[in-house]
This record gives sequence, C-alpha cells and structure tokens, in this order.
Amino acid sequence: MMSSLMKSLWPPAVLNVPSNITQLHHPTHYYDYYLPKLNTTSITLRTTSSVRTAVDSSETVKEETDSNKKYHFVVANAKFMLDDEEHFQEQLFERARLFKERNMEQDFWLVIEPKFLDKFPDITKRLKRPAVALVSTNGTWIKFMKLRLDRVLEESFEAESVEEALASNPVNLEFEKPEKWVAPYPKYEFGWWESFLPPTAQKQQV
Repeated sequence: MMSSLMKSLWPPAVLNVPSNITQLHHPTHYYDYYLPKLNTTSITLRTTSSVRTAVDSSETVKEETDSNKKYHFVVANAKFMLDDEEHFQEQLFERARLFKERNMEQDFWLVIEPKFLDKFPDITKRLKRPAVALVSTNGTWIKFMKLRLDRVLEESFEAESVEEALASNPVNLEFEKPEKWVAPYPKYEFGWWESFLPPTAQKQQV
C-alpha cells in the first residue's frame, strides 16, 4: 500500500535519453542503468585496417624476395680502397664480426677488377686501374658506405647468380710503402682484404 501511495504522489521523472544509449531496467528496482551501444562500425573498420596491414607486409616481403638478384656497389681505384683509406679495414671487420654474432650470412664482398664494370662505361672512364668494388645485396648499407668513403662511385646491377655478380679479372696488386709512416696506428698489412674476397677468388689466392 505504501508503495502504491508513493507512486501516486511521486511521479517518475522524464529523462531525455541520447539515441546512442540503451536503457536497461533492473528487474526489482526502479533505478535506470544506461550503457553505450556497441559501435560495430568501429570494429569493422579496425578489422579491415588490420587485414590491410597484413597484406601490405606480405607485399613488402615479396618485393624484397624479388630484388635478391640485385647487387649494389661502390668502386674506386685499388690503392684508395685497400691502401689509403684509413678506416675502411676496420669497418669491414666490424661488420663481419656483427654478422657472425647474429649468425647472419655474409652479403658483402670485395671484388678486385670486377667484370661487371664493363656494363658501366661512364664509370670505367673515370676510374684509375686496377679497381676494387665493395659489392652487397644491401643497398642501404652501400649508400652509407658511399657517404663514408666519399671518393667512390656508386651503382647497381642485376645478375643471375652470385658467381656472375662477383666475377673478376686476374690482376696483381702492388702498393708502394711510404718512406715514413707518421700515423699513431700501424699501417695496414698487405693482403688484409683477402678474407672479404668471393670464395672463388680466395681459392685462387691460395
């Protein structure tokens, strides 16, 4: 009876409920609970975006796979690359150490008098001979080495095999020893570059 009397004296308040609110009534009380509607449009868009990202990633991997036969290089005369440039040796040994620690396959080599230079007459006419090229399948690193070494020429080419890409012409290297070595560090040992030659060239050295 008391409940009926209160209902008659205290009419329920009228609320303006937003359209995106779902009203739920408690089964035993006169309280109103409001919960936001589920935004299915947002879920659909996010799912679509995730699928699109996955597709883009696979395309990137495919592009990298397709470009595996492309080789990038910087080239200069042999004396500059192997005898004059002070930090070149350290950079190559440091990179080789990094690859070994990470169990990565070597993707860079030194090629003495590379045969692929015949494809680049604009480069060969600017080179003193014999020439030495630093070749890699990693174009980004070669661009870095171009900036680091400065006085080198940069290009790229495609080959059907590593053997074809790293083929070289036989040549004997001879560098004159300086009369006086004034640097605080020792002079490069002749032949330090042999461990960076392609496997076939290393066999020829032996």
